[in-house]
Amino acid sequence: MTDTDIIIRVAARGDGLTGDGRHIALAAPGDRIGPDGTLVAGPHRAVPACTHFPACGGCQLQHLDEASLADFVTERVAGALAGQGIAPESLLPPHLSPPMTRRRASLRAARNGKRIVIGFAQEGSHALIDLNMCAVLDARLFALLKPLRTLLGEILPDKRAAHVRMSVVDQGVDLLLEGVRCAGLAADERLGDFARVHELARLTIDEGDGPQTRWEPEPVTVSFGGVAVPFPPFSFLQATPDGEQALVESVRDALPPTGPVADLFCGLGTFALAIGEGRPVYAAEGARDVILSLKQGAARAQRRVAADHRDLFRRPLMPEELNRFAGIILDPPRAGAREQVLQLANSSVPVIAYVSCNPSSFARDAAHLAAAGYRLASVKPVGQFRWSTHVELAGIFHR
Repeated sequence: MTDTDIIIRVAARGDGLTGDGRHIALAAPGDRIGPDGTLVAGPHRAVPACTHFPACGGCQLQHLDEASLADFVTERVAGALAGQGIAPESLLPPHLSPPMTRRRASLRAARNGKRIVIGFAQEGSHALIDLNMCAVLDARLFALLKPLRTLLGEILPDKRAAHVRMSVVDQGVDLLLEGVRCAGLAADERLGDFARVHELARLTIDEGDGPQTRWEPEPVTVSFGGVAVPFPPFSFLQATPDGEQALVESVRDALPPTGPVADLFCGLGTFALAIGEGRPVYAAEGARDVILSLKQGAARAQRRVAADHRDLFRRPLMPEELNRFAGIILDPPRAGAREQVLQLANSSVPVIAYVSCNPSSFARDAAHLAAAGYRLASVKPVGQFRWSTHVELAGIFHR
């Protein structure tokens, strides 16, 4: 074996990478490739936490120890930026969410004979892994899977897949079932009994013609900065509470203490409400139900939030609008915020806090800002999706 047979790092898609550029599945840094092609375990290989690994597509990196997992999260961000010729002035230590803290999950369900299978799809396949354990889901979500198999056995049509979408909200677990059939009084009573026995915050079904709430003893909310906001079924939430807090702290620390701020792609108000106490906030979002929820929650809490239903891809804020703010928060979808970033590049906004769930699109947008004179002062990598290749970050730009 030579030095070129040693795994030097883990590439973006989770494969181990040798010194001569070979990609080896399920390899950890320090592993060696033996003469017969087998992997010889190195010092950074860990015992996987879940019996379903590596078949389950929910996790790709359970074979890494904590140090290597942290390095992977950091290198995903640094590598994407280096590809655009950008080096942040400060690359901060990563935040990794602990096991069993994921508060939001979208699983698939299917009938296999008389059995109901619920889980994530296998990596690169449509076949489902029937979860009998999960090392990432919040225990309150996982606890519903066994009783859900019984319920879905009665309401899941043959040869039809369903989606099981779950979120932890202020009142407990919000459950949305898509692709089921619930005809008749008996089915309605069965749904009500299930929701009551398992103390759901809400049970919503979608038989193909839109969501219908079947159980909601009190209005379902999520809270940001102490403000309760109405929660449309399976709306976007940061994956873990601690991951959300790490991102919020990065944004809060970057913004000036006074002056108006704008939260663009604001969603339900994760940042607008967490950092907006005592200051005016303009919040823009393209999803109508979400922005109405933010508006309602902010009004009840008497927050100074101007919530605007606005498609920022087709109608971004222009420089003369942006220049009114002491700081801008961006939290766009995975594709990034190119249209809005091009307008920011022509603005005089002193601080931009850019939260991203895609290091590659973030790096492309960062290149536009850097070319316009912004400097990337710091980047905080965040691994909310523990043991997966999905990485988030908060990048802070200064004029």
